Amino acid sequence: MSHQQIDQFAHRLDKGVRDSVLGGSAAGTEKRRQVLFGDLPNADSLRALAGRIKQHTLEHLDRYLEAAEERLIDNGAKVHFAWDAASACQQVETLLRERGVRQVTKSKTMVSEEIELNRHLAEKGFDLVETDLGEFIVQLDGDHPSHVVKPIIHKNRSQIAKTFERCGLGDYNDDPETITRRAREYMRRKYLSAEASITGANFVSAESGRLCIVTNEGNSRFGLAGARVHIALVGIEKLVPDDRSLSLMLNLLGRSATGQNLTVYTEFIRGPRQPEAISGPEEMHVIFVNAGRTETLASDCREILRCIRCGACMNVCPVYRQSSGHAYRSVYPGPLGAVLSPLLAGSARFAEFADLPKASSLCGACNEVCPVDIPIPDLLLRLRDRAHREHAPAAFDDAPNLKPWAMLAKSPAAWRMSLRAANMLNIVPLGFLPFGPLGRWTSQRTLPSWRGGRYRQWAAERKKQKNNPS
Repeated sequence: MSHQQIDQFAHRLDKGVRDSVLGGSAAGTEKRRQVLFGDLPNADSLRALAGRIKQHTLEHLDRYLEAAEERLIDNGAKVHFAWDAASACQQVETLLRERGVRQVTKSKTMVSEEIELNRHLAEKGFDLVETDLGEFIVQLDGDHPSHVVKPIIHKNRSQIAKTFERCGLGDYNDDPETITRRAREYMRRKYLSAEASITGANFVSAESGRLCIVTNEGNSRFGLAGARVHIALVGIEKLVPDDRSLSLMLNLLGRSATGQNLTVYTEFIRGPRQPEAISGPEEMHVIFVNAGRTETLASDCREILRCIRCGACMNVCPVYRQSSGHAYRSVYPGPLGAVLSPLLAGSARFAEFADLPKASSLCGACNEVCPVDIPIPDLLLRLRDRAHREHAPAAFDDAPNLKPWAMLAKSPAAWRMSLRAANMLNIVPLGFLPFGPLGRWTSQRTLPSWRGGRYRQWAAERKKQKNNPS
């Protein structure tokens, strides 16, 4: 798939979907700004500190993984490691089957989306229900999440009401309170009948072995309360060195993801139910998933593994706002997906996603909002270079040669002449420029009407007025 197709996807996108994505992401960005800088006047220094902590953890991942495994075992949990998606799915299936489990609840976990766990378990005869409201709606529609925090940012309440009506959850009613109540009633029955609950983990403390899970609906807590088996799917990059680091990460995560001081439900899980507890799983299994992460760690884009999945980079990205998450053809959309998806695909499948780093204006907004200070624009450029060097199919085959532009940029006189000539773009349609690769490039793109060419005149007049104030 060539990089042109994100443009084409955006062009064909339903206006209602675009409006939903644009409105939801813009509101999230503004709320983040108000809360983050209103509460934390030194927010940027905290972002830099969080980035250093995560980078330190990645650079010593072997040590911290061993420490976390040891602590978890001491806490009574069983620890497993999965090299790839197939191994992770098989381990989950085996754990459920050996314990006679058929009814399963699952809270939101992006790792399970990566490995397509829902599809795998459904094919094997398990009854699994997503308990996060957005993920539940996505499941009912046979759809895919379009945002890591807001899975149904691309849907409006009318569409959700139609889904509920079609799936037998009540007559059409697009009142948000009614939709939520109907989902709650359905979920409660599932919670009571489920024998196992699958979660992810936002963070894992190597010091204490605590899993930190944050939700805004309490669905993870409900699922674990009645289940006798808890299976946690955790990417190996989710580690932090110690419990103290969790406080910093949680302060930045809530504000960056949803503009909250702290996520509504924050759970710290050490292990299975203790003898004095009245509820909770009898068994706890933690599956640390690799699935391309060690290969990513060995690359020159390892900083992307700092990501704490807040979605702020998506909310602020102009490309994501116009194209929606589904344009990225992978679990992770937006700037995060443009970097992470080609890397997690591995060398053998890199070419399939080599166009995604091109879906960026390189404006730098993603780096400015990232709570762990990931230099996403730099990583995008590194991946573009890799695609060019490895001759990834269709990644750069229609890109115009930039050497003529470089020659113009080095010559002030030639640059001024080109600016004057650029007025012709208002007369000659861009798509009709007969310049080989440039013609192929412009056949899929449009530019706004030319409105420039007067800056130099304005600057000269301003300089003249300054020198002759009379």
